[in-house]
Amino acid sequence: MSARLRNRLLVVPALLGLVLAAGCSNSSGGGGGSASGVPTLTGSCAKYQPYAGHAGTKVTMFASILSPESDSLEKSWAEFSSCTGITISYEGSNDFESQLPVRVSGGNAPDLAIIPQPGLLAQMVKTGKVVKPPAQTVRNEDSWSPAWKAYGSVDGVFYAAPMSANMKSLVWYSPKAFAQAGYQVPTTWSDLMALSDRIAKAGAADGSKPWCGGIGSGTATGWPATDWLEEVVLGSYGGDVYDQWVGHQVKFSDPKIISAMQTVAGWMQNPAWVNGGIGDVRSIATTTFQDAGAPILTGKCWMLQQASFYEAQWPKGTTVGPNGDVYAFHLPAVNPAIPDPVEGGGEFVTAFSSRPEVQAVQDYLSTADWADSRVRVAPGWVSANQGVDKSLYTDPIDQLSAAALTDPKATFRFDASDMMPAAVGSGQEWKSLTAWFAQGESIKQVAKDIDASWPQ
Repeated sequence: MSARLRNRLLVVPALLGLVLAAGCSNSSGGGGGSASGVPTLTGSCAKYQPYAGHAGTKVTMFASILSPESDSLEKSWAEFSSCTGITISYEGSNDFESQLPVRVSGGNAPDLAIIPQPGLLAQMVKTGKVVKPPAQTVRNEDSWSPAWKAYGSVDGVFYAAPMSANMKSLVWYSPKAFAQAGYQVPTTWSDLMALSDRIAKAGAADGSKPWCGGIGSGTATGWPATDWLEEVVLGSYGGDVYDQWVGHQVKFSDPKIISAMQTVAGWMQNPAWVNGGIGDVRSIATTTFQDAGAPILTGKCWMLQQASFYEAQWPKGTTVGPNGDVYAFHLPAVNPAIPDPVEGGGEFVTAFSSRPEVQAVQDYLSTADWADSRVRVAPGWVSANQGVDKSLYTDPIDQLSAAALTDPKATFRFDASDMMPAAVGSGQEWKSLTAWFAQGESIKQVAKDIDASWPQ
């Protein structure tokens, strides 16, 4: 899951509002007007003129993005909000995937939701509550590849503009620790497994282990484990089998998927290899994904498989880069015949209201201008919008991610569980893979339970 699942809340300094007000005009403070009654924005606010005329309104937004990542998200639209007078009231929740359907069915839908799963988007569209985007948002989609627009569509109808993209096929590690120990970044799966075994043997004396992990995420607990399985399926069998698996032509009980689960078990359920600095294999189920990488900084864990957005979880002052405290490398293909498998995720802005101020926010968030603003705020965020100023990607992880996500030679696929029906991908699969780690549920039973959840 794109995306997918993070915590945030932001406080915009009062000084920022004063500074922006000095250079901007909106209906609540000076500025000229027009025959239509829409105020003329001036100074640094002039670029927001297409969204003017809605001062004093509020737009609610609900998502799975939590602090500290949501802090950057809110900063990215702070100037827009100050200039237009539209207040964006953001709420992030670890229970987003379960709460959004409840709110929608209960008549308490947010104005906008940032949905990381196309499967959940399809579920919401079936309620009849999702509002199609306005014409300008549709036109803005020309800056995205047809594939991304398809992810935001249901039965060929476009409903939700893509907001972000994330690179999931990464392994976080400490370049400083690797250099000190004489370890090289592996470029093949066999080399990665050999390095894991080498680290495990070397760490037997001090308790350090090659891998750490956490799949805890509120009611979304289990999603990181789906990524591990997806990486192995894509890296073992390529895009065609992966696509058939997403569509359930290849079932979880298929020998190929069973084999992939056995590969995951040998990797992330190996008691000699996990969960460094935290606990045993079962501790992976009770460790939040946000906390999972912390032992890398203390030398108790050496590697963490997690997406590019994990950069926001490193403590302030952590140096991220090829020679820094932490960095990441591309997870190698299990099968060397598969060219550069890349799993990605993303998020899609979905509307449940057609009020003019809601559409103004929806339009703005679909533009390259907003994406540029988000990139400037903080590292750890990438857009697949082709209009983004690539020079703004100064962070090494963002550069690595952007290159991988746009590599024409790569075998790219969107997060499988996010593409599956919500009852499966963000329902039974999360539940069953959590039981696999927490209770030692058998692979056969896990596969059987997930297959049984598939809508008939």
